[in-house]
Amino acid sequence: MMKGKTLVISGATKGIGKAIVYKFAENGVNVAFTYNSNEDSAKEIAQDLESKYGVKAKYYPLNVLEPEQYKEVFKKIDEDFDRVDFFISNAMIYGRAVVGGYGKFMRLKPRGLNNIYTATVNAFVIGAQEAAKRMEKQGGGSIISMSSTGNIRHIDNYAGHGINKAAVEIMVKYAAMELGEKNIRVNAVSGGPIDTDALKAFVNYEEIKQKTIDISPLNKMGQPEDLAGACYFLCTDDARWLTAQTIVIDGGTTFSSKC
Repeated sequence: MMKGKTLVISGATKGIGKAIVYKFAENGVNVAFTYNSNEDSAKEIAQDLESKYGVKAKYYPLNVLEPEQYKEVFKKIDEDFDRVDFFISNAMIYGRAVVGGYGKFMRLKPRGLNNIYTATVNAFVIGAQEAAKRMEKQGGGSIISMSSTGNIRHIDNYAGHGINKAAVEIMVKYAAMELGEKNIRVNAVSGGPIDTDALKAFVNYEEIKQKTIDISPLNKMGQPEDLAGACYFLCTDDARWLTAQTIVIDGGTTFSSKC
């Protein structure tokens, strides 16, 4: 039974995060989500969720390059919601913040790499810690980190992101081992190239898109909704014995002989 439970998710004004909040809301789950800069879009999404599905939806500013902000965000969530059942670490950075972290190996720089680590690993740790404190009081919950297959197959210019996705997947396993006794499950959802604004920001977006279509046995590009379904499943009782895992949603691309 999902109705009346609460999802907290970072970065939900577009792409994968937006698809996730709609998937949960249509199943009666209240939603607390963060945004980085586009408050108007966040407000519009919250109003649409409440109007369409009759759930409570609230939005909060968060810069994942300053993950300590999570502590204040969760205090505000406590004022608006009486429980936290699910937490999904989804927000990512691109653009100027990843300069030095997105590119060929010989052009990588500590600042860009460190920014990606902060937004990927540190943000997951602090957000999950705050969520787990709430979940423990009510007897359990489910935590998810979004990941990508860029840590198990080569993607041009993706080294900075790939190593940090690998790191967060290991962190997920450690968190699962320590939070299991509190009935809190922790998993990762790893997507093959998904057609989002973040991917469109890559200089070789068109090449990545076409290659994904070519090598997938399903002959198509992944969409945000494809990952939303996996996240929803991991938060249901059907996944009650599933923890410390990375669920790969990639259209068969990582196993394809066409790679």
